[in-house]
Amino acid sequence: MNRWEFRAAFGSRGPVVLPVIHVIDTARTLNNIDVLIGEGAPGCFLINHDFDVETFLPIVRDVRSQRPELWMGLNFLAVTGRDAFPRLAALELEGYRVDAYWADDARIDESVEEQVEAQSIADARTGWSGLYLGGTAFKKQRPVSQKDYGKAAKIACNWMDVVCTSGQATGVEADDDKIATFRSAIGDTALALASGITPENAHRYKNVDAFMVATGINYDGNFYDIEPARLRRLLEVAERLGEDE
Repeated sequence: MNRWEFRAAFGSRGPVVLPVIHVIDTARTLNNIDVLIGEGAPGCFLINHDFDVETFLPIVRDVRSQRPELWMGLNFLAVTGRDAFPRLAALELEGYRVDAYWADDARIDESVEEQVEAQSIADARTGWSGLYLGGTAFKKQRPVSQKDYGKAAKIACNWMDVVCTSGQATGVEADDDKIATFRSAIGDTALALASGITPENAHRYKNVDAFMVATGINYDGNFYDIEPARLRRLLEVAERLGEDE
């Protein structure tokens, strides 16, 4: 997906700020959603860090039912698109829209020509109409050599809507050179960053099109709840980055 079309879809000139909510239950999730809507964030991702997908799905249905207009993406922890897409298609058939799926691992293999696993994921993407953000050289997945970042990123463009990368671990900011390499390799394809973003360092990432952020906007020592003031500051930084384009 073209990066400018991606930003425009959210009415944003700068990077799109998409808070990631670590889900515990419906009520706490809705409270966090109300916070991010109140501060002007255009949408969010929900992720199931604390339980399995089957426990997660009823909460997803509840949230969608109570916030039908919300732009909402999902991450099923450690589940590739091959297994996620049929579940998303089933949700859509039931009337529960999911706007995007973010997979930590898009199964891109820069060491081979034929992308067998990425193809199997693409083959499973039927019956669901959302965006696919695929983790490439992503934290806690198969290590990718720094010299191969560009090759991996370029391959990834063929298999997903938005290329998604990260720093070395949760809450760890991405190296500037890594982001520069990804941007150079993928041209005008949309790029998302999913770790280490804070209101204090976001100015370094003007070449990123989506900030997917949790710990950087949560209360200190709190894995689950968004601090409104921190989110507000990040949104302000993202807006200023758009003005500089």
